[in-house]
Formats: sequence, structure tokens, C-alpha cells
Amino acid sequence: MKPSFTLGIEEEYQIVDPETRDLRSHIHTEIIEKGRLLLQERVKTEMHQSVVEVGTSVCANIKAAREELKNLRHQMIRLARENGLRLASAATHPFGDWRVQEVTPGERYKNIVEDMQLVARANLIFGLHVHVGIEDRETLIQMMNHARYFVPHLLAISTNSPFWLGMDTGLKSYRCKVFDKFPRTNLPDYFPSWGEYDNYVKLLVKTNSIDNAKKIWWDMRPHPFFNTLEFRVCDLPMRLDETVALAALIQATVAKLYKLHSQNQGFRLYRKSLLMENKWRAARYGIDGKLIDFGKQMEVPERDLIEEYLQFVDEVLDELDCRAEVEYIREIVKMGTGADRQLNVYRKTGDMKAVVDYIIEETEVGANEDEVDTLPTARAV
Repeated sequence: MKPSFTLGIEEEYQIVDPETRDLRSHIHTEIIEKGRLLLQERVKTEMHQSVVEVGTSVCANIKAAREELKNLRHQMIRLARENGLRLASAATHPFGDWRVQEVTPGERYKNIVEDMQLVARANLIFGLHVHVGIEDRETLIQMMNHARYFVPHLLAISTNSPFWLGMDTGLKSYRCKVFDKFPRTNLPDYFPSWGEYDNYVKLLVKTNSIDNAKKIWWDMRPHPFFNTLEFRVCDLPMRLDETVALAALIQATVAKLYKLHSQNQGFRLYRKSLLMENKWRAARYGIDGKLIDFGKQMEVPERDLIEEYLQFVDEVLDELDCRAEVEYIREIVKMGTGADRQLNVYRKTGDMKAVVDYIIEETEVGANEDEVDTLPTARAV
């Protein structure tokens, strides 16, 4: 059965005080409850109170996902402003300190903190999750096996967390290094079949390692409750168009890999240890570094590899009606990722608060109801 390739997109936003530019806790009644009145289950809490998550419904295509996500961003930006706050879309806060942020009340978060202690408390990061509908579980596990190769490239394009605790980390994505401290993270292993994966999950449950498969936090995972392959590797980008471009590229990647699969062809499988070399390079250098082309056994500039990646998925773009959205990846390559643009602002101003102001401005680009869908190139101050 051919997958539906439906889409679901989740974004985790920062709640920021416009005076201090720092993260603001205690937002549950101010933002979450009002958001739920407007948007029902599409607004959720996260472990820290300064985080608010939104998620689209199941969308038939990227056009529908874009419109729904635009509305979610617009409503949350408006709600934040009405409560004297701002919404910021980046994968770490430039100087926010997790040690002074409140954990959201509730049994689930209490259990996570009890289980993982300081590792959980320090996990003040913000991600983008993209679900692609694959109804047959055997097909899903094969798509996960093959899609692992592209995870470092998706991270490189999305990098948007160069700062941590007021420091330039030297990495374009420090978020993924913070999350590395959790168990069951990073790239998944290769699984020959769905049965092998299912046995792995059952063993972890039986040995009290997890209570369900939601506590498997890989960069990409079979969602335990939905018929989706969930991509979790990406930093949260600043702009709506960046999120939409990444979601479209992820959908196209799965569709192209399925096309090969249905023709009894496959994408070459590489060891997790090799793919992790590329993930490190992506986190460190973003799109300005060199990743390894394992087929050629040589380093290649990531910008060249992104172009090859876009050519790889090109044949499925029209049938998915996502050509314009995927084309925006080239715009990201031209203007720089969120990390590149944050760093530009900091180098010109020397002011972390100016970086926060820039993130807030970029978060609102394309999310206002009266803005046209075609957006100009971002220019950092």
C-alpha cells in the first residue's frame, strides 16, 4: 500500500519578556489556557514553563500545513503580545539560564525529572518535529533505515542554536549537544524489520527502561501512537518559510525513498557510526562545513551536498505539489541559517539582547495575516 505522505508539524517556541529579553516562566495561565480556548489540543505545555508547543492537525499536503502553521504562529504571537510578552523561534535562548526556569507542574514532567535529574532540568531547548504519514509499519521501518543518511543534512540546514548561557558555543547547533545527554537519542540503528524494532521496544518496556516508546527520542522514530515517521533532528528555525521548506524537504525525501523502494531499489545503508561523523560536522559547522560523501570516501562542501540532495528529490516535487516550498532551501543557503544570522547580529552589535530582538522580528516574518506568502531574503542587521 502506497503511503499517504500526510504531514504534521510541531514547533516549540520561547516565551520572552520584552524588557529583559530573558525567558519568562509562569506562562501557563497567561498563554497556555488562552491558547487552548482558541486552538484546542494544538497548543501544549512542555517541561519548562517558558516553552509553548504548537502542532498542526494531519495535513494532506504542504500547502495545507503551511496555512495551518501560519495561523498557529499568528495566534500565539498575538496572545503573547496581549499578555505583555513576545514569541521567539530559535532552538536555544542566547543567554537564558535553565537553572532559574520553572518546570511545568504535572505527573509526566515530575517523573521525567525524577528519572533523569539534572539532565532533564537542563534540557531547555526548542525543536521542530515533522511527521510523515506511512501507514504500513514494515514500509515505515525501511524508510527510517534509508532516511538516516539525510539526517545530518537536515540538521545543517536547520541550525539555529549557536549560543548557550550567554556564550558563543562555536557550534551552529548546540541544541543537539544538550539533547545528547538524554538516553535513547541521536540516530537510530538499522532494523531489518518491524518485528525487530517491536522486540527492541518490548525488551525496554519489560526491563523498566521505558514505559512506552514515546521515551525513545531518536533523531527520527516511528511514532508510537500515529502511523507516521517522525523527524526530530531539526533545530527550530526562525522563519515560518524555513520550517515549511524543511517539512517539504522531509516529505519529499520519504516520497523519493519510497519510489526507489517500490521499484525494488534502495538507498545505500551506512553504519550509524559513520553517519554520526556527519552529524557532528553539521552541528559544528552548519552549511559552511564539509560533510563526508561516503560513496566517494571524501569530504565535500555541505553547500554542494545540499544541491545534490535537492536534485535527488526533484522528481517527486511536482506530484507532492511542494516545489516552491522546497525551492526555499536554496534561499536558506543564500541568506544563511538561523545560526549564521544570529551570529552576524552578535558580531555587529556585541549585544545578546540585540540577538533576541532579531529572533523575535524573524519569528513574526510571514506569520501575520496580511503578509504575502512570497517573502524577501532575510538580512541580519
